[in-house]
Amino acid sequence: MKKNVLIIGAGGVGHVVAHKCAQNNDVLGDIHIASRTLEKCTEIVASVMEKKSLKTEGKVEAHALDAMDVEATKALIQKTGAQIVINVGSAFVNMSVLSACIATGAAYIDTAIHEDPLKICETPPWYANYEWKRREECEKAGVTAILGAGFDPGVVNAYARLAKDDYFDRIDSIDIIDVNAGDHGRYFATNFDPEINFREFTGQVWSWQNGEWTSNKMFEIRKDWDLPVVGTRPTYMTGHDEIHSLSQNLGVPDVRFWMGFGERYITVFTVLKNLGLLSEQPVKTAEGQEVVPLKVVKAVLPDPSSLAPDYKGKTCIGDVVKGVKDGKEREVFIYNVADHEEAYGEVGSQGISYTAGVPAAAAAILIAKGDWDIKKMANVEELAPRPFLDLLNRIGLPTRIKDADGDRLLTFES
Repeated sequence: MKKNVLIIGAGGVGHVVAHKCAQNNDVLGDIHIASRTLEKCTEIVASVMEKKSLKTEGKVEAHALDAMDVEATKALIQKTGAQIVINVGSAFVNMSVLSACIATGAAYIDTAIHEDPLKICETPPWYANYEWKRREECEKAGVTAILGAGFDPGVVNAYARLAKDDYFDRIDSIDIIDVNAGDHGRYFATNFDPEINFREFTGQVWSWQNGEWTSNKMFEIRKDWDLPVVGTRPTYMTGHDEIHSLSQNLGVPDVRFWMGFGERYITVFTVLKNLGLLSEQPVKTAEGQEVVPLKVVKAVLPDPSSLAPDYKGKTCIGDVVKGVKDGKEREVFIYNVADHEEAYGEVGSQGISYTAGVPAAAAAILIAKGDWDIKKMANVEELAPRPFLDLLNRIGLPTRIKDADGDRLLTFES
C-alpha cells in the first residue's frame, strides 16, 4: 500500500486536492504541498487546519519547488517519502514531474495534457506528442502513471468507459458537455489558469468524426443543450484533452467536446485575440522591454482562486452517449451537477476547481489501496470505472444518469 502524497501546484485545484487528501489521510498518510511560491502552499496548509479537514493526526507541510527542475523534484520526493505525486501545476511541467516520478518510483497523477509553452494545438492525438512516448519507460520502471484524472479529462472518460461496459453493445457517438452556469460577479475572469485557458481556444478545434480528425475554427459550431438543473445552454465545439485518448482507446467513430460560453466571454476573447494579446510569442515594448502578451493578460486578470467567495450557481458536466443495446437504438446522459457555494462551504473553493481536484484525490486513494496501482501508464478510460465513480459518489461528486427510464443517481458496488 502506497503512502504519503506530494501535491505539486498551489492554485485552486491544488487547494481542493489538499483538502480531499487531508479528509482521507488515514489512507494517504502525510500530505506535502509544493509550488514556486511558498506562501501559496502555506495558505493551503492554514486552510486545511482551519477547516479541520484532517481525518486523523498527520503532517501537512508546505515546500518551495521549481517543478521544471527534475533533480529538485526528485530530491523533494525522496525527502518527503512521497509514494504518490499529484501534479496539478501548470501543464508545462508534466514531463519534468513525470521524469522525477520514473526516477524515484513514485506514482504519478495529472489532470491535463502536457503542453510545450512555445507550441499551441499540436498535431493530434495530443497525448501521442509527449505522454504516450513514455509508456514503455513507465512500464519498465514499474511506475503507475494515471493521465488526465480531473473531471474533463478524467471523470468523463470513466463515464464513457461505464457506458461501453454497461449500457451499450455498440457506441456510435460520445458528446462531452461542460457547462458552468455559475456567476462570480466579476466583469471577466477565467475559472482556472488564464494562460492555459486561453491557449486551449486559440488554435484549431480538433474533433474525432467519422473515425478521423476533423478541424474547425473556435466558436464556429454552436449547439444548444437542454440539461438537468442548469436548463438550456449554448455550447461550442472545442478541442479538448479527452477526445485524444477516447478516440484511440474506445473505438468510437464520433467523439466531440462542447464547452458552454456566454456572449461576454466570446466578445472579450475575440477582442484580445484580434489585438494579438493572446499570443505566447514575446514582443518588445517601445521601451525595449520584452514581454509575452498572454502572460501580461494573465497578470491583470483575477486569480481564479479569488473568485470562490462570491461564486453562486451550478455546473453540469457529462457525456451524451448514443449507440445500440440489444438491437435497439439508445441514448444516455451520464453526468454530475456541482454547486459553487457548497464547494466553498466545504473546502473554500469554487466549483470548477472542486470538480477537477476531487477526482485527482480519488485517483490517489485508489492507487494507495491498490485498485489503480497498475505499474504502467494509462488514461482513465483504460481503468475500471466503478471503483472510481463509487468513491466519487462518497466524497463529493455523485454520478447521475438520464435516459428513457428517467433521471436518477447511479450507485456502484464497492
